[in-house]
Amino acid sequence: MINRKLMDLLEKFAPKEYACSWDNVGLLVGHTDQEIKKVLVALDATSEIVDRAVQEGADMIITHHPMIFSSMKQVNDDGFIGAKILKLIENHISVFAMHTNFDVIGMAALAGECLDFPKDAKPLEITVDLDGKLEGIGRIAKLQKEIKLGEYVQFVKDKLSLEHVLLFGDEDTVIRTVAVSPGSGRSMTELAVQKGADVIITGDIGHHEGLDALDMGLSVIEAGHYGTEYIFIDYVADFLKKETELEVIPVKTGSPYKVL
Repeated sequence: MINRKLMDLLEKFAPKEYACSWDNVGLLVGHTDQEIKKVLVALDATSEIVDRAVQEGADMIITHHPMIFSSMKQVNDDGFIGAKILKLIENHISVFAMHTNFDVIGMAALAGECLDFPKDAKPLEITVDLDGKLEGIGRIAKLQKEIKLGEYVQFVKDKLSLEHVLLFGDEDTVIRTVAVSPGSGRSMTELAVQKGADVIITGDIGHHEGLDALDMGLSVIEAGHYGTEYIFIDYVADFLKKETELEVIPVKTGSPYKVL
């Protein structure tokens, strides 16, 4: 499959115009006329993933997070990003990223489904109007019945296959309205409060953001950036297997940190 045709398929699946203005999505490395036969799907194009792609003889890596965010004035092996780019080029491996555009058209609904949100769940942050259907980042919904926060934490761990989460809140607190914002939710806590959430499931909540959330009356289940977004990998891999004849290899590296 020619890269240009694969890009067309991916951009129809997750249109670039739905990405945030600060984002960097699409083909980040590679030739548009390259023949693509084998694809790796991962959350990040880390050195480990690049090496795996080389070992597998892959032609493309599709990731959620862009490998290149900031502008680069030089591409050489003095920096780790430049070194990865050189290795990718030398091994004829393209890199394609679907980040906030996928968050809008896929990740938000997928996270809600994983957590058994009702079908009437709404976007937490509305970013686009798709022919009258409002879409955006995250989901917020009212549960069918009240539940204690401690019990809900265990439910989240089970549904996302997580061994550990961090909890900002009292396990005996009774909750009913739940928000989820996969990835980094530092900027989403105030919005969750405004929309009436009792708890938000997200990642990258630090000490101060956690304290601020509690002061606003919002509990936080910090499930990790990887823990809330790795669902991207199988979802995109399954899409490619269904829509193409490519050999698709989903790769889950796990969280970059360990709880000891």
